[in-house]
Amino acid sequence: MSLIGSEWTKLRSVAATWWCTAIYLLTALTLGWLAAASTDRASSAAIAVSGALTGFGFAQLVLVVLGVLVGAGEFSTGMAVASFTAVPRRWRLLAAKTAVVAGWAGLLTAVAAAGCGLAARTLTAVRGGVSLATPEVLRQLVLQVVWGVLVAVLAVGLGTALRSSAGGIGLGMALVFALPPVLALAGVERLSQALPALRVGEDAFLSAATSWPVGLAVVGGWAGAAWALSAVLLERRDV
Repeated sequence: MSLIGSEWTKLRSVAATWWCTAIYLLTALTLGWLAAASTDRASSAAIAVSGALTGFGFAQLVLVVLGVLVGAGEFSTGMAVASFTAVPRRWRLLAAKTAVVAGWAGLLTAVAAAGCGLAARTLTAVRGGVSLATPEVLRQLVLQVVWGVLVAVLAVGLGTALRSSAGGIGLGMALVFALPPVLALAGVERLSQALPALRVGEDAFLSAATSWPVGLAVVGGWAGAAWALSAVLLERRDV
């Protein structure tokens, strides 16, 4: 727990964390309320909430930036030497760092998703109203939190593996945002579906459609693989 506390202190002491936090919440909530306001009626509560979650398709890019900055930050500042001296088992340091970033991403996403759900409930007319506690709606909100956590884990893994903020951010955005829709438009849907595209509720964002269980397996697999690779490289490479 002391290691978790140390990593949390590092995270909250960096200005970039608070800039990313503000931009993430502002983007998700602003676009969510605008989407809800522009949708007068919806055939179901699930569709209304799905529309209000649209802003996460862009907001999650901020989580890519935050995760990569955390993963690569200590290498660019030279603090990695001191951190590895204090914690010789480097994978434990990476695990603590990842847990803190993923937890923060999950908390922020939960707050923003609840706000977007409130927007759908307030601004979009649905027969019977919009209840955030119904299984169909609650599943979308919970999935949105899961996507945020997995994107953060993927980004930390990329930043740690590449040890470069620019390289990690570029690769991360290519994997989750740029390549999936380009490949889908090019007719290579299978390859598009195999990439960890950003997701909004149950659906892929600007990419080839897949069910949410498939999306969970793909995004989770990429996040786990990136993290495992970064842990192995962290143990084997010199500082």
